[in-house]
Amino acid sequence: MAVKVLVVDDSGFFRRRVSEILSADPSIQVVGTATNGKEAIDQAIALKPDVITMDYEMPMMDGITAVRHIMQRCPTPVLMFSSLTHEGARVTLDALDAGAVDFLPKNFEDISRNPEKVKQLLCEKVHSISRSNRRSLFSAPAPAPAPVAAPAAPTSSSFNRPAPAPVARPAAPPVRTSAASAAHSPAPKRKAYKLVAIGTSTGGPVALQRVLTQLPANFPAPIVLIQHMPAAFTKAFAERLDKLCRISVKEAEDGDILRPGLALLAPGGKQMMVDARGAIKILPGDERLNYKPCVDITFGSAAKSYGDKVLAVVLTGMGADGREGARLLKQGGSAIWAQDEASCVIYGMPMAIVKADLADAVYSLDDIGKHLVEACL
Repeated sequence: MAVKVLVVDDSGFFRRRVSEILSADPSIQVVGTATNGKEAIDQAIALKPDVITMDYEMPMMDGITAVRHIMQRCPTPVLMFSSLTHEGARVTLDALDAGAVDFLPKNFEDISRNPEKVKQLLCEKVHSISRSNRRSLFSAPAPAPAPVAAPAAPTSSSFNRPAPAPVARPAAPPVRTSAASAAHSPAPKRKAYKLVAIGTSTGGPVALQRVLTQLPANFPAPIVLIQHMPAAFTKAFAERLDKLCRISVKEAEDGDILRPGLALLAPGGKQMMVDARGAIKILPGDERLNYKPCVDITFGSAAKSYGDKVLAVVLTGMGADGREGARLLKQGGSAIWAQDEASCVIYGMPMAIVKADLADAVYSLDDIGKHLVEACL
């Protein structure tokens, strides 16, 4: 059965081009288009698409406001288009907070010069988020420790502020889950971990926010974060987390030193490793690797450097990145946690951990933060 897509953009050229690319895939059907956020809401309700592609800057109603309304009235997986700039990253992160599932760079030159690559990326994204867990679209993120008032719709002056508080969403309907994801793992035992390592992909920005905002400022273990994200986005994402969390968060730089209460986010387009001295090494992204940053690379270096003193957590995301690194950690005696299926946007990376029998515990997203505190404090 074809994936039904609604294409939303105020540019006639971009609407046509995206529609052409998607329609060339026989397993995708473009069921409608919209030129602004208000039309997008009406079309989403009328057409009930499986996926919506959404631009941000549009007349009458911007994309983020539209996403909020859609998540209230007819929750649907949304793929945002964004510019690869620091400001574009902030807008995209606002969209993910509002309920969008994933994003793609909006680059007209790429569409003109390399249509095959663009077609492949766009169609893959549409297929993957069409399989996302719709229950997760209902779930509002946990409130930050110190909420900051913000306007209902972002403006150019709001880019340096924390994300607006999410609107309340309807209660989620019951969802059938696998035995592995439904299992309630016992509360963790306390241990003197030298490092907490968290890897994630699709759905990760919101998931990381929900986990890290539960940690106290005196959290005793250093933390490394590996989120699949473009180079232009990771600095803005780290700044956002730093504003929302009690712990400190920054984009990792070569030579940074691990310390308690500090989370270092792997820079996009590069690889991050840790050594036994607690120093961070940032390496160029290897073209042979699909992911830059790659969870396996960071987990593997942690296994080599810290033996059984690592607590690794694999959150929502497509694919199986993190599985082989987790295998190395497990062989060294470290602990591996996986997010459960019911709370994942995409149950790919955690599922790979569970299926490989590497998970010491499977927890829901909202329980992971408190269990980290129990395990480390």
